[in-house]
Amino acid sequence: MLVLADGTTFFGSGLGASGEAVGEVCFNTAMTGYQETLTDPSYAMQIIAFTFPHIGNTGVNGEDVENASPEAAVAARGAIFRAPVTSPSNYRAQLDLSAWLKRRGLIGITDADTRALTIHIRENGMPHAVIAHNQAGRFDIGAMTERARAWAGLKGRDLAMSVTTLKPYNHDEGGWRWGEGYTRRAAKNPHVIVVDFGVKRNILRQLIETGCRVTVVSGSTNFEEIMVQAPDGVVLSNGPGDPAATGVYAAPVVRSLIDAKIPLLGICLGHQILALAAGAKTTKMTQGHHGANHPVKDLATGKVEIVSMNHGFTVDNVSLPANVKETHVSLFDGTNCGIALKDAPAFSVQYHPEASPGPQDSFCIFERFVDGLRAV
Repeated sequence: MLVLADGTTFFGSGLGASGEAVGEVCFNTAMTGYQETLTDPSYAMQIIAFTFPHIGNTGVNGEDVENASPEAAVAARGAIFRAPVTSPSNYRAQLDLSAWLKRRGLIGITDADTRALTIHIRENGMPHAVIAHNQAGRFDIGAMTERARAWAGLKGRDLAMSVTTLKPYNHDEGGWRWGEGYTRRAAKNPHVIVVDFGVKRNILRQLIETGCRVTVVSGSTNFEEIMVQAPDGVVLSNGPGDPAATGVYAAPVVRSLIDAKIPLLGICLGHQILALAAGAKTTKMTQGHHGANHPVKDLATGKVEIVSMNHGFTVDNVSLPANVKETHVSLFDGTNCGIALKDAPAFSVQYHPEASPGPQDSFCIFERFVDGLRAV
């Protein structure tokens, strides 16, 4: 059962873990990549409703996990599917979806009216809700409704610290290759520091693929601790929660990096943190952008890319200061999807150029960043 804060109730068949969890409900329009979606740390404290009806039928495996550190192993709170999950049918499958959800402590519901839920979110915004799985079918709907109403929500919440790595580490895993899986690469240069606000593993892989030596540090790392490692560039990763709350401690560090003229690339939450550091503002979105089919226009080239997105907050493009140029916009709603600083080697995108899941139109973002490091 899913109970929204306004009392709206959705019934279905349970799978995965038993129990209750509270969170914000969003819908995701991707047709593939459900395992990558459910392990994306950016979904912390969210319940994901998949609009594509057939989810889980290819099973899960040990490779397609996007959380890069053990601290980010639990992010999303639950998942909602339209059709029942059949036995896995894929040569890479190692486990069925229900057993995997149970292992990760995620509550799932099938046979739910995901179309009605999606329409509700489109018309009313992302609701607070309680998702529950009780094998005996016993639910206290009144108590669940009150718990959903009482939940504080994501606005004003710093969730990056709940999914960041506790200690620095070097990453050497590259991209996936047929017959080989994910390959290991010897350390090279340039040296890139990734500030982990909830980083996806495929961001790290793409940096390796472009020939970087990658060191991952906690989202709470200060300017001096970054600089002592002599980075050629810094990547500000994706992550969950309200960027304004995370920006309280992260934006001053980024401002120092900007002043030091360290090349910067921001992705998703990292994009929002860069914007805050430059003097812009962020706002909560009504329904957010979650999916792998979002059209984004590059204002410099006129090129339209189909990209992967996952965010419930956005940079207010009206608030961009004079030294910040808007570089990309969403063709769905005109919201900001990219910026570049005019007086520092720093740029960022709201979408996920690493995809996983999603189209690979934007892998060139990593090449652009690394080419700039080599040109210095």
